[in-house]
Amino acid sequence: MRSIVLASASPRRRQLLAEHGYQFTVVPADIEEVTPPYLTPREIALWNARAKARTIAERKPDEIVLGVDTLVAFEDRIFGKPRDFDEAFAMVSELNGRSHEVFSGVCLIRTATREEQNFTEVTRVHFRRLNAAQLRAYLARIGPLDKAGAYAAQDDRGEIIDHVEGSFTNVIGLPMETLVEALNRFAP
Repeated sequence: MRSIVLASASPRRRQLLAEHGYQFTVVPADIEEVTPPYLTPREIALWNARAKARTIAERKPDEIVLGVDTLVAFEDRIFGKPRDFDEAFAMVSELNGRSHEVFSGVCLIRTATREEQNFTEVTRVHFRRLNAAQLRAYLARIGPLDKAGAYAAQDDRGEIIDHVEGSFTNVIGLPMETLVEALNRFAP
């Protein structure tokens, strides 16, 4: 299996790639993610994924570079990573008992051969209704500050997620089903 460069420091993305048997190195892209109000959540996720991948691909032109951006969208708003516990509580309180979408933008690029593939994945996530004490206990257990939407699908024990429509790995941060297909289309 070919090696790829992951332009992300996300431990969840590393875990998913490793579980699927990919050889990879991690070179995080140090870019400022943007959320322009004139773009849709799908466009924002892809914009940021491209920026990450292209930044690293400039330094590693012979490698396949993977850039990913995942965000949570609810009622035309984007829920990024919370600044603090209070903001995390506000986010999960708003999503509590409701449904929202998780968007991932993915960019695969190898500049030496001018290959680039981009795609987006959307998954609908339905939350259970929890009381305030249950939400606080959940947040204390998962450590929400590095997670879009302030929740952790990979650590869910049936607590907050009732069910998912679409790719579960997308909710974790990397839509593996579609990624595998895209990687297979790259020249050897």
